[in-house]
Amino acid sequence: MNISIVIVEDLDEVREGLKNFLALNEEFEVCGAFKNAEEALLTIPKLRPDIVIMDINLPGMNGIECIRRLRESNDAAQFMMFTVYENDEKVFEALKAGASGYLLKNTSLDQISESLKQLHDGGSPMSSNIARKLVNVFRADDGIIGNLKVLSNRENEILQLLSTGLLYKEIAEKLFISVNTVRQHIHKIYEKLHVQNRTEAISKAMKKNY
Repeated sequence: MNISIVIVEDLDEVREGLKNFLALNEEFEVCGAFKNAEEALLTIPKLRPDIVIMDINLPGMNGIECIRRLRESNDAAQFMMFTVYENDEKVFEALKAGASGYLLKNTSLDQISESLKQLHDGGSPMSSNIARKLVNVFRADDGIIGNLKVLSNRENEILQLLSTGLLYKEIAEKLFISVNTVRQHIHKIYEKLHVQNRTEAISKAMKKNY
C-alpha cells in the first residue's frame, strides 16, 4: 500500500516541486497540497493521510498551530516539519505540538524521500544539525532522558534511544532483543508516562515531572 502524503506549503515552487518529485516514487501518493493552514484544516481530516509535510511560516495560522489542531482529528497521521527555521524554540515547539520529524528546506530530495519512509516506519528523522541540538539539550539538562524514576532501567534505556530518532528495529539491534520486545517496552513507557507517542514521551521527560 502506498504512503499517502499531504503537503502544506505556501511557496508555489516548493510545494509543486516537492509534489512532483514525490509523485515519481511509486511508494508515495500525494493526495493533497495546500497553500495555507486554513485550507489544510478543512480538508486533511477527510483525506486521512499517513503523513503531513508542514511548513512553519504560513500566511495566517502558522504550521505549528495547524498541527496542534489537526492532531485532534487525525490521531494516526505523522507530521513532518519542512522549514527554514532551526532555532531551538521553533524546534521544540514543533515537536511538542506533535511533529515526529523535522527537516530543513536545504535537505536533498533523496534524503526527504528516505526520511518520509523512516517516519512511516516509526522513526523520527531530523536534519543532522537539528538532531545535534536535541542531543546537546539532553546533555546540558543532566541526562533527563533515560533517568526517570517511574521507568525501569531498560525502559529508561529505550526512551533514551527513542529520543535519538532510532527505529524500533535499530533499537532492537543495539540492545540485542527482538522488535516485539521493544514494542512491549515502549507500550509500557507510554502507559507509565500517560502519553500516546514518542514525541509526547520525550517532551514529558524534559519537564522533569518524574
